Amino acid sequence: MKDDSSIRKALPDGSWQQVERLDYKPEGSAPFRDISRQLLFRTDGLGCELRYFEIAAGGHSTLERHEHEHAVMILRGRGACLVGETVCSVGEHDLVHIPPMTWHQFRAADDNHLGFLCMVNVERDRPQLPDETELERLKADPLIAAFIRS
Repeated sequence: MKDDSSIRKALPDGSWQQVERLDYKPEGSAPFRDISRQLLFRTDGLGCELRYFEIAAGGHSTLERHEHEHAVMILRGRGACLVGETVCSVGEHDLVHIPPMTWHQFRAADDNHLGFLCMVNVERDRPQLPDETELERLKADPLIAAFIRS
């Protein structure tokens, strides 16, 4: 059988052949815990990147927003996410749409990891973190206040 570099086989540990597991973000640049990133596919022809994030049990992504939108598909495990003013549990094969300029954060369950694909534009803006006023407004909702990790 011919080896084709356009095919990268999935591995049982939530990684892919010939795909490097990267830091989520530089340490200290934003609040997050126990999360890694893999760039699976990038092409200017389609104008998108397909990335995979894996959050260890009890870990979380950064609470942030962007001018660009995201399309997310949960592949492994379970957890919850905040999108705007809605907190929702998520599990395998659930789809999450994150509209532009919408606060969002993903959390793995305390007893399970959470792995998800994320598709974004190749050309995109940098994440914005909430300031104290925005954080207070979000935390005015007790459900959101209990969810947010920072």
